[in-house]
Amino acid sequence: MQLLTVSQLNTYLRDLLDADDLLSDVWVEGEVSSFNRHFSGHCYFTLKEGDAQIGAVMWKSVAARMATLPANGDAVLAHGRVAFYEVRGQVQLYVDTLRPAGIGVLQAQFERLKERLAAEGLFDQSRKRPLPPLPHRIGIVTSPTGAALQDMLNILRRRYPLAEVLFAPCQVQGAGAVDTIIEALCALYEADVDVIIVARGGGAAEDLWTFNDERLARAVFASPVPVVSGVGHETDTTLIDFVADVRAPTPSAAAELASPDMTELLDDIRQLRNRLDAAVTQRLTTARDGVSHLNRRLALCSPERRIRRDRQHIDDLIRRAAIMLERRITLARAHLDGVRGRLQALSPLATLNRGYAVVQSTTGVLITDASLVAPDDWIEVTVRRGSFRARVE
Repeated sequence: MQLLTVSQLNTYLRDLLDADDLLSDVWVEGEVSSFNRHFSGHCYFTLKEGDAQIGAVMWKSVAARMATLPANGDAVLAHGRVAFYEVRGQVQLYVDTLRPAGIGVLQAQFERLKERLAAEGLFDQSRKRPLPPLPHRIGIVTSPTGAALQDMLNILRRRYPLAEVLFAPCQVQGAGAVDTIIEALCALYEADVDVIIVARGGGAAEDLWTFNDERLARAVFASPVPVVSGVGHETDTTLIDFVADVRAPTPSAAAELASPDMTELLDDIRQLRNRLDAAVTQRLTTARDGVSHLNRRLALCSPERRIRRDRQHIDDLIRRAAIMLERRITLARAHLDGVRGRLQALSPLATLNRGYAVVQSTTGVLITDASLVAPDDWIEVTVRRGSFRARVE
């Protein structure tokens, strides 16, 4: 036997409860009693079932996340950990999640996990990626034996046969299913696909519970390419629907969302071709008009046009110059004739014609005075017609 103080006993009980894994993660169903919200914001109440009861504490931060707080008499499903409060020496449930009792433990777990992942940002719309408009490779993660696979393959072949489909088989329910889905996803992450479809056919909520696993949600969140979730029917909602980039109501709808329609693409191509033809025609027309305008401007500025204009001007100048030259020549001739007449009138030859003679010495000196010669000098006498020598006596 060992003697313990009260504090030693309480510490031992605290450590004993803290070391129990079962009590660190427990769901407790009961009726709320003695509910009290302290001015600090913390909530204190009791959970009862028949004659059994346990004290419960819900901290202010947990209460702030709740839309409505429970009232006395409400049947609830509380999640938290069981610990020993040494000060009062009593066992208490520290609540971190509180749900109405009618939703069941699985749904309560789902809501709690959903809130936690949402707080981490796994569902943020800002991180959602658009689906590729023309995927080259489409990855599919689903069961190889389910009808969902054939439905998706038929749709992809009909809508967009140009895409290569890579199928990563997995188990979609039961023990170990989560591990096989994660392995299939990781295989496609390394296969250079453009988009991934995670799908399975409809079923009960328990059959779809595999897709509410936290590890799977984080694996989808880590995908390097957009992910389309197509799990169950339209009314079914799983955790990966919130994490995926696009949520489809069914596997078939997921295949349609991940692939363009070839018929629509062909229509778009035809419309684009018509628009391109019209644009090219308009551009050509505009270009031709521009060329014509430039040709007209070029013709106006053409050196040939200027040469022709200058040539005509030169021809005009030549004609004017010829007229002026002819006029000048006529005037010059008239002037020359006048000068010639005057010269002839003054010319010694004209004098000779009247019977006079020109006398020069043999050296060519004009004799105008008799004193310039002496007897026996020879002289040169020029008359109208010819000349002769004579000797002075």
